Amino acid sequence: MYAPERHQEILRLARDSGRVDVVSLAEQFQVTAETIRRDLKALDRAGLLRRVHGGAIPAGRLDFEPDLAERESTAADEKDRIAKAALAELPADGTLILDAGSTVALLAAAIPREVSLTVVTHSLPIAARLADHPGIQLHLVGGRVRHRTRAAVDAWALRAYGEIRADVVLVAANGFSAEYGLTTPDLAEAAVKRAAVAAARRVVLLADSSKYGQEHFARFGSLDDVDLLITDSGMTPEDATAIERDGTEVVRA
Repeated sequence: MYAPERHQEILRLARDSGRVDVVSLAEQFQVTAETIRRDLKALDRAGLLRRVHGGAIPAGRLDFEPDLAERESTAADEKDRIAKAALAELPADGTLILDAGSTVALLAAAIPREVSLTVVTHSLPIAARLADHPGIQLHLVGGRVRHRTRAAVDAWALRAYGEIRADVVLVAANGFSAEYGLTTPDLAEAAVKRAAVAAARRVVLLADSSKYGQEHFARFGSLDDVDLLITDSGMTPEDATAIERDGTEVVRA
């Protein structure tokens, strides 16, 4: 396959899946990783792709935001493992903030019936999953509901988080890295995430490895704000070590 043909196929894969990575492309096209890096560099220079850590995303995706159905079906096995690992972070008889996010929603659905907690969330799907839990005192934060994420945003939500102090927050992000911090496509959603992080003593980020190195429009924190990152084994030990070197514990589920 000639380089221009490979470039066209890389663009197609990136548009179909939302992201391509160097290792998978090298295996698929039976070329070296360095060849793929040169391809991605050329496509980035042409404005067709945007380089991110370990791969690339389609150009113009800084404000791209998948809907709930797409989020739930993406990296489903990895998210399930992350959610199960996060059960160990539930505070005993304590207070917990649950951010809006597909992995956090999986965690909410997996909370054992015998657990006793006070839970605060601005996510309608998460609140619906917990409404009948016998051991949970549920507080639903109000505000304008974003259709794409079914999450409350704006002044009411910010005011509510400004009035509480929780033991732990389980937060989600569309992208994260040491360089870019924690990002999401929407400014209003980012503001609520920032407020939720500020309202908790311990911050746990639940994010699958495909989000590492991704950058989105609205920044709501840095990895310095995160006490623990729970991700999947797709993150390399080297990347995990680099994150831990800056003070954030990493669990690869």
